[in-house]
Amino acid sequence: MLNDGLRWIDCACALVGACLAYNWLSEKRKRRARGGLPLPPGPRGLPFVGNIFDIDPGRPWETYTEWTKQYGEIAYMKLFSQDVIVLNSERVVRSLIDQRSAIYSDRPEVPTNKLFGADFNTAFLPYDDEWKLHRKLFHNTLHAETCISYQPLILQRVHILLGDLLKNPGSASFEPHLRMFTASIILAVTYGYQAVAWSDDLVQCAAKLVKLLIDALPPHRAAVLGAFPILTRLPTWFPGAGFLRDAVKGRELARHALEDPFEYVKQQMAAGTASRSMVSDLLTEVDEKQLTPEMERAMKAMASTVFLAGFDTSSSFMFTFILAMRMHPDVQRRAQAEMDAVLGGGRLPTFEDRPSLPYIEAIIREVLRWQIILPLSLPHATSSDDVFEGYFIPKGAMVLPNVWAMVRCVPLPPNQPPADVFEPARHLDPSTGQLLPEQNAITGHPQFGFGRRVCPGRFLSEATMWAAIASILAVFDVCPALDGEGREVPVSGEYSTGISIRPLPFECEIRPRSKKAEQIILEALDV
Repeated sequence: MLNDGLRWIDCACALVGACLAYNWLSEKRKRRARGGLPLPPGPRGLPFVGNIFDIDPGRPWETYTEWTKQYGEIAYMKLFSQDVIVLNSERVVRSLIDQRSAIYSDRPEVPTNKLFGADFNTAFLPYDDEWKLHRKLFHNTLHAETCISYQPLILQRVHILLGDLLKNPGSASFEPHLRMFTASIILAVTYGYQAVAWSDDLVQCAAKLVKLLIDALPPHRAAVLGAFPILTRLPTWFPGAGFLRDAVKGRELARHALEDPFEYVKQQMAAGTASRSMVSDLLTEVDEKQLTPEMERAMKAMASTVFLAGFDTSSSFMFTFILAMRMHPDVQRRAQAEMDAVLGGGRLPTFEDRPSLPYIEAIIREVLRWQIILPLSLPHATSSDDVFEGYFIPKGAMVLPNVWAMVRCVPLPPNQPPADVFEPARHLDPSTGQLLPEQNAITGHPQFGFGRRVCPGRFLSEATMWAAIASILAVFDVCPALDGEGREVPVSGEYSTGISIRPLPFECEIRPRSKKAEQIILEALDV
């Protein structure tokens, strides 16, 4: 027995020694490839594991933002064998990802994507011919002019949301209505599918899959699986292998999300009852002989990407908007004054009113800036070695644009409040009251990504956000919830963790501003 135990110890020591030797040789080869150039500065890591223990796994963007004090705008770290470059300023992000997009448009391999059956997702595809085909399909269906044709549908869904909020004004009821609103618009635009309840099979499929993916996708988690691929082959009953059981569920949900709504469109088109949608437009444009298996796969993947990506981010934006109005009644009052001046208090807004409502536009920008839904955007990867300001950036490095730092650490004009304060007026010209041009991370939209990987659904998302926010402010007040003794229920303003964040559950009352406002909502629903 003693000899057996010693044999196991010898094997373990040999394995550790081999790992350390491999790591040392790998680093030696990389140093030689750098030609004497230094890597960007960063914290010293441990052998083999790198900097995995230097990062707050729940809010890594705050760790990286803190690093700016010591390392500046660009930092280097390692997660096991993965080189990681953190970009902590807009200047560096634009210089690399925008201006050198030929090098910085790739994506790192994310083992959890394939494990959970979501490797079809356009957002995570490598920069190759498949991605370019997806991008072409996106351009054909979601460019700015095409999105204008979806405005009547967006307004119709917004009016349904207003009716739901009117019927259920309680403090606990707004969240499912906002979730249903975003899900119904995405399904209608993408597939012409009319979802009417949160219990709908497709809605539930997306909700469950998105939750699993958000929990599985953080870079540090992917790095562990990349360093130890054997973990993905463990039996699902193995202690600590709960992520593998989740992966089994994820693969089944991903299959349904990819196939079911697409088949629904094809069946509706065959019956002559299909509503206009992204998928129906694509299928109409392509002759049956041209619909190769490759093209159909790309259509399914592109559509499912829109379905899943918008499902989470759009609802997170709406929750942040409601939270901001609950915490800042002065902002709400100013917005409603602008709405009343333009609408006269007698109707709901239309897209024709948008140029006349700069403060509403400023609120949208500030909601996007104040709490970044994707604080680290999505990771890029280098397709070749690069040199930036004397620093060597190796091929295959994961590149993280720290959008959180971009909007929190940027120098502000002396008349503006700190970056962590919600203040829509920072987006307006103080002399004219008009919206400032999109020229930096504060007035622009870094939340939609960078370079050739900018979110193709931006125009649809912006239109939906504007219609929802303007309409809610026109007819509702977001008020504090009251407890049993009539006291205001406090709001913490805290957020979830993960690759995508949203406010933790909070209470508020969404009440019609007046009897006239109630009547306006009911009339809109009768149309």
